[in-house]
Amino acid sequence: MLYIVYIMAGLVGGILIGMSGLTAAMVLTPILTGICGWKGYDATTMSLLANIPSAIVTSYTYYKNGNVDIRRSKTVSMSAFIGAVAGSWMGYLFSRVSEGGISYLVIAGNLGMAYKFLHPAKDKKGTAKEAQRTDEMRKTALALLLSFLIGAECGFMGSAGGMIMLMVLTLVLGMNTREAVGSGSVVMTLVALTGAVSHLMMGAVIDPLPAAVITISCTVGAVSSAKLANRISEKQMSRCAGVVLLLVSIVSLLLNH
Repeated sequence: MLYIVYIMAGLVGGILIGMSGLTAAMVLTPILTGICGWKGYDATTMSLLANIPSAIVTSYTYYKNGNVDIRRSKTVSMSAFIGAVAGSWMGYLFSRVSEGGISYLVIAGNLGMAYKFLHPAKDKKGTAKEAQRTDEMRKTALALLLSFLIGAECGFMGSAGGMIMLMVLTLVLGMNTREAVGSGSVVMTLVALTGAVSHLMMGAVIDPLPAAVITISCTVGAVSSAKLANRISEKQMSRCAGVVLLLVSIVSLLLNH
């Protein structure tokens, strides 16, 4: 029974990654702690591990479709890397105090993201023009600060910070949505890898067989959804991701009650 849960959780997590550049942690962390009885820190580590190959295949799929801008994504990579290490350490300390606390934080984030997708803000064309007139040093500094926070979130909750990264890449660095999802997946590969290694070095315990099942399922979901995402409209992408997040949040709250 547990392995069925692992497979389904992995598939849904992969769909979120490939469809919208979000993270498998939004699904995996609450389910692994609520249904499967995993410790919060171990579930966080598993989410990071599953994110690595899933982000790689997502990046490759978007790259094949011309939706990755590696040059502009370099700016945020190192800052996110440092943040991931710091966040991993904070996550370790927090998990010692409240084992289920990480899961509830992820659920809260899920609900916020679900609302964001189901009620997307209208595109403000003036924003991009104003950003272009902003001093280049200020934009770079802002991107570095936000990417550090994204990395810290990744290390702390097992979340790769996909939505915040989309905002950084679109509003600060001026990418369109599809480029931001593809380019963000490139950065998130590094961030998830850093966070996973940090967690393992700090004592996270992962059973190899469940880890393999979850990771493979997540990767399959990412490949399928990334291919679909490059064919449908952005509005359809947002609706699909919003509905999935809302359902996951409701189920996760019930499981962790």
